[in-house]
This record gives sequence, C-alpha cells and structure tokens, in this order.
Amino acid sequence: MTSDLITSLYVFMLAAFLGFEVIRRISPLLHTPLMSLTNALDAIAVVGAIVLAGERRTRLSTVLGTVAIIAATSNVVGGFLITDRMLKMFKPSRPKKP
Repeated sequence: MTSDLITSLYVFMLAAFLGFEVIRRISPLLHTPLMSLTNALDAIAVVGAIVLAGERRTRLSTVLGTVAIIAATSNVVGGFLITDRMLKMFKPSRPKKP
C-alpha cells in the first residue's frame, strides 16, 4: 500500500467516526435544519462526482464517479423528502371546510 492510500483511508475512517458521533448526539429539534445543511453539502458532492466521472481519466475513476453520482443524488433526494415530511409535522392542522 502506498502512503497516499493509507492516509486517505485514515482520513475516511476518522471522518466516518466523527460524523457518526456528531449525528448521534443531535437533538430531534435540530434534525430538520441539520438535514437542510446536509442536503446542501451533498449537492456539492454531486457536482464533484460529475466532474470526476466527466474527466474520464481511467475506467475506474469513471465507474466510481458514476457510483458517487448515484449515491449522492439518492442522498439529496431522500434528505429533501425527509425534511419535507418533518416540516409538515410542524404545520398546524386545520379542519377541512365543508
């Protein structure tokens, strides 16, 4: 293994651990604003994945870029659906007019 790969794996594991710990300790009241911020960050990931897949340097980078596009896009769409559903919970329910 090269030192770049080991460093990348170390950063990935550290980011995954820290992300898990931060998300686990978020109170439910902050979940909706956090999801909105996460959707914005995931949109940046989609753009980065499109750039990676579009460069077509190697077949592996194109395949990984395509997988990243699919994963990040599904995360953005799912985040928007969850945020929309949570925001509907806070709207007052009014009786329907006859």
